[in-house]
Amino acid sequence: MIDHLYRWYPVYTKSRAEKKAYQELQRKSISTYLPLKKELKQWSDRKKWVEEPLFKSYLFVHISHKEYAEVLMTHGISRFVYFSGKIAVMPDKQMEDLKLLLASGDELELIEYEIAPGEKVLINAGPFKGMIAELVSIKNKKSLVLKLENLGYAIQVKTSMAYIEPLKS
Repeated sequence: MIDHLYRWYPVYTKSRAEKKAYQELQRKSISTYLPLKKELKQWSDRKKWVEEPLFKSYLFVHISHKEYAEVLMTHGISRFVYFSGKIAVMPDKQMEDLKLLLASGDELELIEYEIAPGEKVLINAGPFKGMIAELVSIKNKKSLVLKLENLGYAIQVKTSMAYIEPLKS
């Protein structure tokens, strides 16, 4: 039995091809969603606000089973995202919540890994770049308390979670 229900599926795009793949899918009349965030980009001569994909190399399609092949034959699309051996399905509620969150205009920041207090981290940007620290606590996503190994002090650093990464063992 072929499933004729329309569901949201995450698809993986080729690197930096999210917008082109989105346009191609729309040209084929396939319902698609590309979550975008505004980012201030700095060039040597100017600054400019640009829309960047919220999730790098991902977009979402709202299709039935019969449209799988058409999505895969779209320029810029690599494959469907799989979870536990099956094509991943996004619940409608989750997609609605994501759209509402982006429509709110709040500044969003994606953290690709969990870092727990007590873990060693590498600071990869800002004035402490290159230093190894221990994460003591997270006040919010922009204010962290780090114990700087080289100084022997715990210091509250106003920096983004995006500027630290777990220290690889």
